[in-house]
Amino acid sequence: MPKKPDSQIKQALRQFCLEGTPVSFAPYGNGHINDTYLVTTDQKRYILQAINHFVFKEPALLMENIERVTAFLRRNARDPREVLTLVPTLSGDSFYHDPQGDFWRVYLFLENSICLDRVESPADFYECAAAFGKFQRDLSSFPAETLHETIPDFHNTPKRYRDFLQALERDPLGRAAAAQKEIAFVKARADFYPLLLEASRKGDLPLRVSHNDTKSNNVMLDAVTRKALCVIDLDTIMPGFSVTDFGDAIRFGASTAAEDEQDLDRVRLDLDLFKVYTEGFLTGAGHRLTESEVLLLPEGAKMMTIECGMRFLADYLEGDVYFKTAYPEHNLVRARTQFKLVEEMERYQETLKEIVRTVNR
Repeated sequence: MPKKPDSQIKQALRQFCLEGTPVSFAPYGNGHINDTYLVTTDQKRYILQAINHFVFKEPALLMENIERVTAFLRRNARDPREVLTLVPTLSGDSFYHDPQGDFWRVYLFLENSICLDRVESPADFYECAAAFGKFQRDLSSFPAETLHETIPDFHNTPKRYRDFLQALERDPLGRAAAAQKEIAFVKARADFYPLLLEASRKGDLPLRVSHNDTKSNNVMLDAVTRKALCVIDLDTIMPGFSVTDFGDAIRFGASTAAEDEQDLDRVRLDLDLFKVYTEGFLTGAGHRLTESEVLLLPEGAKMMTIECGMRFLADYLEGDVYFKTAYPEHNLVRARTQFKLVEEMERYQETLKEIVRTVNR
């Protein structure tokens, strides 16, 4: 999204019920989707965001999801920092649609809190896991099927595979020749991709409110105690599966290397971190997950990892039209790191299942 002019930002701020007079605003955080600003008034601080309506095609439906879920969570919150608080517009709405076509929202700033782009200790990883597990527990009675899909088929892995095959067939830049090993890797696992959807159809995997972006920087921790406070970035909440939320966190957080590490010898699955996250997630969930659901957690990790690698590879074949890249092979390198993690998960498949069974006792 192009940078918003100051006049447009000021115009948006005038539409919300802020306490005090705004004295400053500045870009905030490291998010890549929405434009985010820290706003300071003479009484409070707020987060102002312009929703990226190129990514999220229906901002009004997205905001309806967030309104309903945050209201539901607030009923049992003990600390106001446990739930994001939307600030209404002067007309009582949750967002403002400006004459330039942009959609704006405001949250109260969570004071005395921090978030981590990368966890700094196993204890931090545990707290992030506990936060997302608690998210599942607190929303276990929410009717997930009533939420809107903010990005249709976001974690429909068979659909992602079909998209990959179409990208391979097009191969507009002739890049497939340089990725034959990776292409074969994806095709060899085609029978695996429907597993979660089939488990759902059989009743073994309940439909739940899923977050769909369970990185550590979407959890706020208390700045003093480092205990989990609140799950943030709710744009992708929609009907889904708990195991994919678990799996995406493992894919990102239990790897020993960066997502674009070129030396694959450095890419491993950290079994200790897998155990730490499993403990935190299941403790946070508080026995709200079913037995069959818990036993599918390792498959959720593998599914999210192969799906992400497949998306990186498809984007490489298409000419890097979705993910930002720093060099021509960047998406191919990213795909390779994901596929190395998949190999690790397959290698330790029985170990991962035993960890889950042991933690769940």
